[in-house]
Amino acid sequence: PAGCAAPHGNMAASAVGTAASLVQYVVLRGDLARPPRSWPLGAVVAQACHAALAATHAHGQHPDTRAYLQLGGAMRTVVLEAPDEAALTALAETLRQHNIDHEVWTEQPEDVATCLALRPYPKDQVHQYLKKLKLLK
Repeated sequence: PAGCAAPHGNMAASAVGTAASLVQYVVLRGDLARPPRSWPLGAVVAQACHAALAATHAHGQHPDTRAYLQLGGAMRTVVLEAPDEAALTALAETLRQHNIDHEVWTEQPEDVATCLALRPYPKDQVHQYLKKLKLLK
């Protein structure tokens, strides 16, 4: 009865707090929008959208992804910048070596890696691999 409700309520509050700490990191190549490439803004934004959706789809059954999607308008996404394709590829390899779930988006037919996105993670589990990157501007 009333005494039993408190622990369940605490667990629910804890689960909400955990879900609220989830972040989806998206790492986009900054050189795409600058000369000599000079991609239009819409094309660059599309790369980030593709990568985020690919990561969410590939890891859709993971409990963190499911909890993140249930946040609706409270979802937190952080978009970071990799200076170029080599930096993006190196980051992808580091993430792979540390078993961090992510997806690299490769634009076709150009076969150019443009962006990567992690599945939603608690920030403290992945921040160490991303802390040297700047926010995309």
